[in-house]
Formats: sequence, C-alpha cells, structure tokens
Amino acid sequence: MAGLATAGVLATVDAQKAAAQAASESLLRTVLDRGKLIVGTGSTNAPWHFENDAGELVGMDITMGRILAKGLFDDPTKVEFVMQDPAQRIPNVTTNKVDITIQFMTMTAQRSQLINFTRPYYVEGVALLTLPSAENKTFDKLLAGGSATRISILQNVDAESSVHFALPQAQVMQIDTQANVLQALESKRVDAAAVDLSTVRWLASRNPDKYFDAGKSWYSMLYGAAVRQDDLDWLTFVDQTFTIAMFGHETALYDAAFKQYFGQEPPPRHPGFPVI
Repeated sequence: MAGLATAGVLATVDAQKAAAQAASESLLRTVLDRGKLIVGTGSTNAPWHFENDAGELVGMDITMGRILAKGLFDDPTKVEFVMQDPAQRIPNVTTNKVDITIQFMTMTAQRSQLINFTRPYYVEGVALLTLPSAENKTFDKLLAGGSATRISILQNVDAESSVHFALPQAQVMQIDTQANVLQALESKRVDAAAVDLSTVRWLASRNPDKYFDAGKSWYSMLYGAAVRQDDLDWLTFVDQTFTIAMFGHETALYDAAFKQYFGQEPPPRHPGFPVI
C-alpha cells in the first residue's frame, strides 16, 4: 500500500511537470502560469449555480469548476468565478474573458460551430413535478387521466409537443415564467409541472413534503462546458479531468455534489469494461 501511495504522489508530480510543458500558445500553459482558473458561470439558478444561505457560490456547475482547479493545481480553491449573463456564455469564451464557461449549457451542433464543448457532465431532460398529497402524483396516474390531466410548462414553441410526447392527451397550460409554472402546481390549477429533470430532483429532494418526482423523464439534453476552438491541449486536459472525476479514482467531489444537488447517489463504477 505504501508503494501505491508513493506511486500516486509521483504520478501527480509528473502530471504537473508534463502540463507545464504544454505548448506556449495553449490556454493550459497560460492558466498554469497564472496560478488560477477563470470560470464563467451564473449565480441565480439552483441547483447549478446559486448562493447558499451563507452567501457562498455553490451548485453543480461550481463543483465542476472546482474539480478542474483541483486537476490543474491540486487545489479546488484556485478558481475565480466570473458572473455572466447566459447570452455571454459563448462571447466570453471566444474573446478570452474566461478560460471556460460552465453554466448549464446544452450542447448543440449550432453552438459547436462557435466553440468546442467538453465531454458532457450531466444529461438533462424534461420531467414531471407533482404534489406528494395528490392522488395522481405518479406518471402512471397522470397518463391514465387522459384529457383530464393538466400540465403547466414554460411558454415556448415546443411546449405542446414536448408534453404530448409523454402525455398525448393532457391539457397543456403554457405559462410566462418558471416561477409561475410551479405556482400553478402549488395552487392545484394543474396536476403536474413539466420542468427540467434537475429542477425536479432538486426540489423533491429538498422539499419532500411539498414536491414529488412523478418518475418520468424524456428528451435527453447534454450539458457540457464551453472552451475556445483551436486549442486541443486545453480541451483534452479538461475532458480528461472531468472523466477522471466522474468515472475514475477521484470521484469524491462529483459524487458529493450529485448527492447534494440531485438527491441521488451516482451509479456505481465497476472496474473492468470502461462504461464511460
């Protein structure tokens, strides 16, 4: 065991030396020389990026930034978070105002023409939030309700088709804000609210007396971090760091955040075939 521990220390040192030899034009070298990571993110969207009761910036996106800082400096605190509007997620990367954007960003082919996405760190989806006291709180009951089932969802061009993908006969109530989508559920004007899967898990795990996860999700959407194009060294380093944190031997930060923000344990990783 002592030999394994020594090997681990040497591997860390060797990795730091190798990273320091990255091409001088790569952002990897720039970040290492600077001594801190600069991450573009937000501060108002739980469970991804928000301020806790102590005024600290926390969330799953924030954890991914700290994971990357730990990979760079063996210190998750060596990171500066820059607050940015969602509209600045791509411009701030392409103009080098931030090293990376980690801000619940859905991967699309159109966005990939402007920036490079890292490997996904979460698979988002649409899910159903119901009331724990409701008789029809489960997906099966909602489906069985047919045209009597009422669903609230944020107003958008795909709202009707999105709900009807899972509940073909349901009545769809399109509402102007996410807060009002939830308020419609709380006031029992609808039977369920169709929101992001992460939101369902966050609310149901923190307020089990108020919200219930109906047990249905659909429309997989990949969340990835954004980095500038034409820098393979930086992209590769971030990808490998995220992979190790999610599937390798350093999963403590990711697992703790997944449990805290989504109320679930990540699936076990088994040595052998690399299901990553």
